[in-house]
Amino acid sequence: MCAVARLERKFLLFGVNGLGMIRTNRFFQRTATASLLAAFATIAAQPAYAGTTPGGGEITIVSPLSFVIDDNLEFGTIIRGTTAGTVTITPTGTRTQTGGVTLVNGAGHKPALFAGQGTFLQRVDVSLGANSISLTGPGAPMVVRDFVVGSTPSAVLTTTPLSFRIASLNGVFSFPIGATLEVGANQAPGAYSGNWSITLNYF
Repeated sequence: MCAVARLERKFLLFGVNGLGMIRTNRFFQRTATASLLAAFATIAAQPAYAGTTPGGGEITIVSPLSFVIDDNLEFGTIIRGTTAGTVTITPTGTRTQTGGVTLVNGAGHKPALFAGQGTFLQRVDVSLGANSISLTGPGAPMVVRDFVVGSTPSAVLTTTPLSFRIASLNGVFSFPIGATLEVGANQAPGAYSGNWSITLNYF
């Protein structure tokens, strides 16, 4: 059986969710919500064929105090096993597995990527809406956990805000996020979905 797990691109721009005062500093809060999808299908022998498919192009434009999702978390294609296992995508895009899961090469895995714009050396706090989420579908729920932000050094992202400083002179920044997917033994085929959110505060 073959499994595809990816975070669908459904939200590109996010508006202001909060505006208030913390001590004497004004802060702007941005929350990004995205959907996770996992699907399992049977791999069958297919005849060779040639075809043409259209390509596409994208660009992300950020504005001051913005926060957007630029790319979505994709776990790629896997083959389920008779024992449970995990699939991990690091912020750098490396994919590893444990247990009964088998990775299928060249399966389009990648971390999520977020971008925004503040000012040079401005403080930003980043946190998750929940430390783990469940993907639900025709079988037992699958848990996505251990979200890791690609900072220097990398750090586990939780509901407790982490503080960073914007290092670029023009204030434009981006950061990837990886995570770990728990795959059950003999995970039932079908589509699984769930939601997760990330909040960024500008100070």
